[in-house]
Amino acid sequence: MEITMTTEEDHKSRTARSYKLLLLFAMVSMIMMFAGLTSAYVVSKSRTDWLKDFQLPTAFYFSTLVIIGCSVTFHLAKKAIRKDNQSATTKFLLSTLVLGILFVILQFVGFGQIVENGYYFTGSESSITTTFLYVVTVVHLIHLAGGVISLLIIIYNHFKQKYNSSQTLGIELGAMYWHFLDLLWVYLFLFLYFFK
Repeated sequence: MEITMTTEEDHKSRTARSYKLLLLFAMVSMIMMFAGLTSAYVVSKSRTDWLKDFQLPTAFYFSTLVIIGCSVTFHLAKKAIRKDNQSATTKFLLSTLVLGILFVILQFVGFGQIVENGYYFTGSESSITTTFLYVVTVVHLIHLAGGVISLLIIIYNHFKQKYNSSQTLGIELGAMYWHFLDLLWVYLFLFLYFFK
């Protein structure tokens, strides 16, 4: 009986390690892609048509605070499930979902503010500055869409009672990814703010 329990625990531990390594590999790949995009951004600053006085939209400031809130609520959900507090876990997971959706909305509000200020992303009236900004933020939004889908799966599994203090892998992986998305956006925001 004890040998069976140890074997099962070893299997769970190996499985968790494998999933975390796969996620880390995916995150490193994403970091390399964004490093390439931001490098191209820096190189393009030397162009004569680069906008020198471009300001980030105010909605991007608010969306930065919102995505940091996502990391906080996901972390609290992870802590709650480790204590088998199902109701708190539900509350924090749903809060993360709402904040994630609000982040997406604020990104599109920010795009609207850029257009209202007379800058366009494509076409003859666009500039390389706004096109780069658009590409970088949309690529981040695509990765965030993956985060929202994974969060919906986690919430579904949570309502099916698949998580408890001894089975937290799904929530742990989701939290890792959302923390990564949070750090990635903060990096992109600071990069875009300081490298105008």
